[in-house]
Amino acid sequence: MRLDAVIFGGGATGLWTLDVLRRAGHSAVVLEAGELGAGQTVVSQGIIHGGLKYTLDGLLSPSARSLRDMPRHWRRCLAGEEAPDLSATRRRADFCHLWRTAELGSRLAMFGARRGLQTATRPLDAAARPAVLRSCPGSVARLEEQVIDPDSLLSALAGHHPDRVLGVDVTNGLEIETTAPGHVDRIRLIDPASGAPLDVLPERVILAAGGGNATLREQCGLDATLMQRRPLHMVLARGDLPVLNGHCVDGMHTRATITTTRDYADRVVWQVGGQIAERGVEMEPATLVRHAAAELRAILPGIELDGVEWTTYRVDRAEARTRGRHRPSGPHVSQDGDVITAWPTKLALVPVIADMILDRMPAPGENPTDPTGILSGWTRPQVAAPPWEEDLAWIAGDSAASI
Repeated sequence: MRLDAVIFGGGATGLWTLDVLRRAGHSAVVLEAGELGAGQTVVSQGIIHGGLKYTLDGLLSPSARSLRDMPRHWRRCLAGEEAPDLSATRRRADFCHLWRTAELGSRLAMFGARRGLQTATRPLDAAARPAVLRSCPGSVARLEEQVIDPDSLLSALAGHHPDRVLGVDVTNGLEIETTAPGHVDRIRLIDPASGAPLDVLPERVILAAGGGNATLREQCGLDATLMQRRPLHMVLARGDLPVLNGHCVDGMHTRATITTTRDYADRVVWQVGGQIAERGVEMEPATLVRHAAAELRAILPGIELDGVEWTTYRVDRAEARTRGRHRPSGPHVSQDGDVITAWPTKLALVPVIADMILDRMPAPGENPTDPTGILSGWTRPQVAAPPWEEDLAWIAGDSAASI
């Protein structure tokens, strides 16, 4: 079966890239080893960043530049006004809040953020603030960054091309044959359900598998050390909590990022990231829960946490390697022969990286194989469950008192 592209990875990058390539006339499929979005997409907080939190030093950083047009583009896709049509994606919120602590450095950072990037922000007086932020001593602003449910994003993207998203067994059902490093001659697949073999002859192989890219690069005869991992230890809290989506700024750092969703039992669930998750990497879950509870009380004066349940989960941010293992300044796309390797760095940058990949594609093949009939009975991967729906150990009650 001849194809213009085989895309490894059924997260947001792989599925969005599939849509971009198909609309450009390319014959392509996505291969997923597990569940769609497992690893990074489905555990993300779902904020469509506009880059403002990366201007806390008052400078328009490369990270901020790469993000500044993303909220507008996503908003149009989520409204069904641009392709891909993401109107089926659930939106947790149409905007976020940005609030600061009382420290002088935090006040200066807030000013620098507004000055460094012309993101749509609106300072809120006390009456316009949500109740949970009315006791905050610092300023509060409304930030035009939408928050989405990543699992519904994956469903929306996969739903556009269901016959071209395939499940594979990377241990026993995948063989990549190369003629030289980065030059893929053939990919042999075994259907996990039927055991039937399938040989694919791709013009390009696109690695969009996040943390799986390192192993895939090795299988293509390439250097696996192009990738780095930066870990996070995220906190989940569920119970009688207010709806809140936003960032707390403390100096030139995001002290906490909080997003809100609901679980299968309609309980409010907070995802808590930012510095809490970065510093939590070195903490055990119980220690991190105590730390998170103390931080939330500090940045949300008067917050009631009695009866709240807590848990944590770890995730690695797979990215292109940088000197000092810092956050990359933008999306990464590189090409070695027929192999394109991609990491978006941020969920919001997925549309950018898909267009960057398209720019590296040759013209669509004149006589590609139509895989629809050949793949009609192939195993289809499901969308991964978000972490709060997994079998995690929840700590009951106020962690500061009960642990």
